[in-house]
Amino acid sequence: MADANQGYSLEEAKRFCRLVDGLNLRWFEEPCRWYNDRRAMRDVRLATGVPVAAGQSELSRAGARDLMVEGSIDVCNFDASWGGGPTEWRRVAGTAMAFGVAMAHHEEPQISAHLLASIPHGTYIECFHPERDPLFWELIANRPTIRNGAYPVPQGPGFGLVLDESTIRRYAA
Repeated sequence: MADANQGYSLEEAKRFCRLVDGLNLRWFEEPCRWYNDRRAMRDVRLATGVPVAAGQSELSRAGARDLMVEGSIDVCNFDASWGGGPTEWRRVAGTAMAFGVAMAHHEEPQISAHLLASIPHGTYIECFHPERDPLFWELIANRPTIRNGAYPVPQGPGFGLVLDESTIRRYAA
């Protein structure tokens, strides 16, 4: 997986794909700058054969749907916290399934683990290093241990998570 964070022009994105040819890239996330990105991402997919992921910046199911209708993505990483919650995320996942698009989720492994486990076309959760996302690593007292790249879905009521009281006190205002 490689994430360009909308950093490349169409030609730069295609060049990157040629440079990593043979490395079995799972997906290229948001390869192109935002001006006319749907067409550019579609062109990256078609010209290179490298799967493209996007959708984290879409705030509506209509925006995520348009990525699919345009043939811009192979993986949709719609973000439930930005786009209307878990119910709306599942609606996007239903649309993705109809289009043959896999689902991911932008950040928040404590939530996305449940969402991705609830559908047959879920892929990977996104989990950052503790220096980038210290709250995920410190705030959850019973966070499952990641082993061999796998994050077990927390069990129990709600999302199955217990918050660490000392972390809450440390950041209380």
